[in-house]
Amino acid sequence: MKIVIIGGGNMGKTYAQSFLGSHIIRPYDLVTLEKNADKHEELRRNNIINIETIPGEFIQQTDLIVLAVKPQDALDLYPSMKPFVREDHMVLSIMAGVKIDAIEAGLGIKKIIRAMPNLPAQIGMGMTAFTANEEVTKDELIEVQNLLSTTGKAIYFNDESMIDASTAISGSGPAYVYYFMDAMIKAAKDMGFSHSQADLLVWQTFNGSIHLLNKNTLSCDEWIARVKSKGGTTEAALDTFQDCNLDHAIKSGLKAALQRAVDLGS
Repeated sequence: MKIVIIGGGNMGKTYAQSFLGSHIIRPYDLVTLEKNADKHEELRRNNIINIETIPGEFIQQTDLIVLAVKPQDALDLYPSMKPFVREDHMVLSIMAGVKIDAIEAGLGIKKIIRAMPNLPAQIGMGMTAFTANEEVTKDELIEVQNLLSTTGKAIYFNDESMIDASTAISGSGPAYVYYFMDAMIKAAKDMGFSHSQADLLVWQTFNGSIHLLNKNTLSCDEWIARVKSKGGTTEAALDTFQDCNLDHAIKSGLKAALQRAVDLGS
């Protein structure tokens, strides 16, 4: 398979590194199109040897086009690419909120996969939700799933609307985790810990808790029950969270993220 990645930013570079690192494709079968020349040296340091700055005939020689640009850049991108795409080209888009129909209209391509990765894809621990239109064959879908799985785990949905929902959950999710961690670090410092002590206490707590969850079959509620004791410190904190309606606030935030994902595609 020959692949062109449109966009050499964080996610474009992550995909290139993952594809090459897994040996699914060879370095000379991958082209990255990145208009910002300042990023080229960093791409080359990561064994990305074929770099272009503007769309050209090289696109015609590829089997898969990966769209890894910002959603707001899509409308400017389509006209410059359209002369070089084939009707039988396959497109994998990771542009948040951009619907399959919009990509089909913009590029005139029938085979389109839409995916939503998240930040941990950079270390091979990502979570990617993806869907495809009916023109993509089962074999082609398996090929793309193998590519996506080089960055972590991937889950397929028949309903495209679930990609917007996954954007709100797993796509934006790492920021929610960091937000909660940051709040705990600030609270620890207020209690008298130094910055380094607070960081260590919180980071290792999150790290250990996730690993413990992964190594057992207990649910989150069951683990909470194991930590919490009647009249204890954990119960005091959880009761305060409930009094503040924290559960409702989290759900409201996720719904706001979902609505924004829907708005981006409208």
